[in-house]
Amino acid sequence: MPPDYLAIGHVTEDVWRNGSVTPGGTAWFASLAARRIVDRVSVLTAAAEHYDAEKFLPGIHVHRIPSPTTTQFENIYTPHGRIQYTRPSPVRLEPAHLTDALRRAKIMHLAPVCDEVSPTFATEAPTDTFVGVTPQGWLRRWDETGRVYAKPWDAAPQVLARADATVISIDDVAGDWRLALTWAAQARLFIVTLSAEGCIVFLEGRPHHIPAPQVEEVDPTGAGDIFAATLFISLQRGQNPLEAAAFANCVAAQSVTRRRLAGLPTPEDLERCSTITLRKA
Repeated sequence: MPPDYLAIGHVTEDVWRNGSVTPGGTAWFASLAARRIVDRVSVLTAAAEHYDAEKFLPGIHVHRIPSPTTTQFENIYTPHGRIQYTRPSPVRLEPAHLTDALRRAKIMHLAPVCDEVSPTFATEAPTDTFVGVTPQGWLRRWDETGRVYAKPWDAAPQVLARADATVISIDDVAGDWRLALTWAAQARLFIVTLSAEGCIVFLEGRPHHIPAPQVEEVDPTGAGDIFAATLFISLQRGQNPLEAAAFANCVAAQSVTRRRLAGLPTPEDLERCSTITLRKA
């Protein structure tokens, strides 16, 4: 059976200053969120043999491409902002890695974290597949020490032309609205998330501000991935883009009131947010 939701991107090991290592990556968090909403979720990734997919991605079919290493990220927070380092897996994910079942996924979420997902996934996706894009990883480069810097998104025109929905955080472009507007003009549906302020939905070239519910933030980890997964599923099911964005805003807002995986969508979150969205509509 083809999956309802397929996330494509490297799962990661996030290394912390105290020496601890935790699972991470957009494909990891988004697929866990999607599994709370749909039944059949898959991940196409590359990771080392020791990566414990059954433990980290329970109930999810993981198609692991062998790699000598698993991609690692280390974040260092300073008074002048975050410094990020990466030690990426050398394996680039290509459409040839897709099985027949994965190729027929209802939703294909392109979720790069370190420029490891070929943009040809978008151009070669079946016409009836919903293609959702979170391009953060296509905006990263790194030097010989692994320190991460911004880079241009060279494949933006070809990816945006096919994507059914594209989601970025304004932080992904360091607040550069001129760049965000350039991409929005090339996209079918382009959403810029603004953390506690909600998001801007660019629909037929027109911006619509969708506010987020005001909540007490405990842990924002994964909120953007939860937003994207919820949005893509809602859109694929035929929901109006503005209503889908409001619903995703609400679900993501609930996630930040709890820590880490406890922030994944609960049935109560989905019911509450569905009711609020329908009431506003």
